[in-house]
This record gives sequence, structure tokens and C-alpha cells, in this order.
Amino acid sequence: MKKNIVVCVTGGIAAYKAADLVSKLSKVHNVRVLMTRDAVKFVGSETFKILSKNNVYTDVFNDEAKPMHIEIAKWADIFVVVPASANTIAKLASGICDDMVSLAFLASKAKKLVVPAMNTAMLENLATQDNIQTLKDRGIDILDSDSGLLACGDIGKGKMPDPDRIIDRIDYLLSEKDLKKYKILVTAGHTVEAIDPVRYISNRSTGKMGYQIALKAYNRGANVTLIIGPNDLDIKDLFNIINVVSSKDMYEAVNKEFEGADALIMAAAPADFTPAEYSEEKIKKEDSDNHDIKIKKTDDIIKSLKDKKDDKVVIGFAAESENVIANAKKKLSSKGADMIVANDITLKGSGFKSDENKVSFVYKNKNATSFDLMKKSELADIILDNLAVLLKDRKKN
Repeated sequence: MKKNIVVCVTGGIAAYKAADLVSKLSKVHNVRVLMTRDAVKFVGSETFKILSKNNVYTDVFNDEAKPMHIEIAKWADIFVVVPASANTIAKLASGICDDMVSLAFLASKAKKLVVPAMNTAMLENLATQDNIQTLKDRGIDILDSDSGLLACGDIGKGKMPDPDRIIDRIDYLLSEKDLKKYKILVTAGHTVEAIDPVRYISNRSTGKMGYQIALKAYNRGANVTLIIGPNDLDIKDLFNIINVVSSKDMYEAVNKEFEGADALIMAAAPADFTPAEYSEEKIKKEDSDNHDIKIKKTDDIIKSLKDKKDDKVVIGFAAESENVIANAKKKLSSKGADMIVANDITLKGSGFKSDENKVSFVYKNKNATSFDLMKKSELADIILDNLAVLLKDRKKN
């Protein structure tokens, strides 16, 4: 769902990074930009007008018939001050209102996020630290600065965080905490079944879908544990992460963590087969013209949980190339799951390696629901919407 986000840009060299933030936010949400007079000296207001597709306000006195600092304050779901200079932080902490940013910020009852960015000495000054603590004490969220090489040439804390990190925090603050108090176990990615020290059996699962589910569940207040196979994802250190390699590793981790969980979302694609024997030495190509590798079935993780499922909610995934719904229904029954997310792996632009997916939900007691192609991040929230309903139904029963 689109949210109304006000980005307040203040005077600092990191103002140019705010343009990237506004560009990314505007693809998903409604964005309006307020700027201090010093901010305009770093990046022109026209840049933000084009990126946000809305007028940018830099002065309280403008051509509008209404007091825009009040209108925008009421319109906003969240105020994001980025980069937040030492001067603006001092104003916000003291309640000084002498520009468009400080006026609208004080007038708004929306959620608020402040992202300090400045020279290390300015950031560490006791006055700035006291002001930041004052804002925290008032319930305003502060996203810590990054460390590194600063524009002035110093090395230390004070860099504006990457826009993606800021967006993650905005998503967290804007998400309804409907999964609070639930412990949710999520699996993601593929597993690696070693043949010898060099070769292995695996599949194309990247873990993107499972990670998005874990991230969205965290945003919605859940106590999340993510069990994930080898991957190249940029995973944020926000919740408990258990890294595994083989299907056996994942089997053991899931069975261990399942006991204390309220729900399991099995988005991983562990290998169905593993070599019957592992060769300690690399198998030489020259040793034989024909080399047979004997394989055996791996243990079915969801099936292994049937006897200890009790009132826990289990959602499985089914990657199918034919008879998608029919095969998903069979899995739903045989595995004892509450819901199966089924996708057709033959569709272009969907499934493995893609950022999008086209799926159907198969349930126990109602007809399947099919969805159009959508981003995995959006699909993750829909899966969690269904999980929330299943968890509530569990309590009723």
C-alpha cells in the first residue's frame, strides 16, 4: 500500500544522496520534499521536484492559498529528515521553527525518522549528542550514521547511510506490527550436496523469496529466524540467521528451531537428492569413460514435522513445471501443510533468479487463488497476510 512520505533535506554535502533516496521512494510511495535554504545551495529544488513529481517547498512564504507546512504535516504518514545537519537537529530538539522543515516537523503527528550526517567532530560533540538523545526520548527514531571517508577528508562516523538502508527503516516504521509476539521460522535458498571436494548437486534457487518473507515478517514485528543455504544476497543483520550448506544441515536446523516456533514458511528449495557416497578425493575424468553417480532421496523436511506440528502453521512452496495446482494439492495433503505457494517454473521472468514471481495459493478448505506476476517483496506481504489469518484461526480453534 502506498504511503505518504515527506523527505526533509537539510544543508549538508550528503544532500545529493537524498536525490537517490527520493527517486527510489517515489517508485513505490507518494513523496513530497521540503528543503532548508542551505540545502538548496547543495542540490537544486528542481531536481527533487522532478524526482518526486510534486512541488518542493523551501520557504514558508509561498504562492499557495493554504499554509503548506500544516497541509503537509497532516498529509504525511512519516517525516524523514535526511541528511539531518547538526543545526537542524538542534532546532528540532529545541522546538525552534524558522524554516519550512522545522515548522512542518513540529506541526506533524506522523512517525518521524532522523538520519544524522555530518563531520565526526560535530556528530560527537556533546551538544549534538544531547540533542539526538532528546529526540530519542520523545519517541523519534534515529538511524545511526555510517563510518568511513567523509567529504571533508576525515575518516570516522558521520556518513549518510545508503538509501536502501534508510528505505528498510522506513518500511519497518510504517509496517503494521500484526505479527508481534509470534516466532516465525523461514527457510530460503538452495542446498549443496557434495559429490567430491569440487563437484556438487544443487538447484537455481537464490533465496530471494525467502529473504523477502523474513524481512517483511521482521518489519511486521515478528521474532524471525531465517535458515538459509549458500547465497549472494546482501542480508541485513536484523534477525537471527542460521547459515546451512546441505539438505541434511537444513533438516537438522529446521527440526531444532521448529519446536519453539509459531509458524514455518518453507520457502527454501533443498535438494531432493544427494549422492549416496561422497568421494574424499576429486573424481578423475580420466579414470573412466563412464562414471555413474548413485544418488538417494534426501529427507523431506516438512513431512518430518507432521507428528510435532500441533497447532503450528506450516506454509510450503511447490516449484512445478506441469499440473501446478494439482501437484500442489498433493503436496498440501501429503506434507500436512496449511497452505502451499505454487509457482510454474517454466514461466519467463518468474521464479528462480528473478525479482518477480507468479504464484497460486493452495489451501486446505477453499479454492486456490492465483496472482499476476508481481515483485517478490509484494508477494511476501501477501503470504504474511495469509499467515496472519491462519494464526488467528489457530487461536479460535
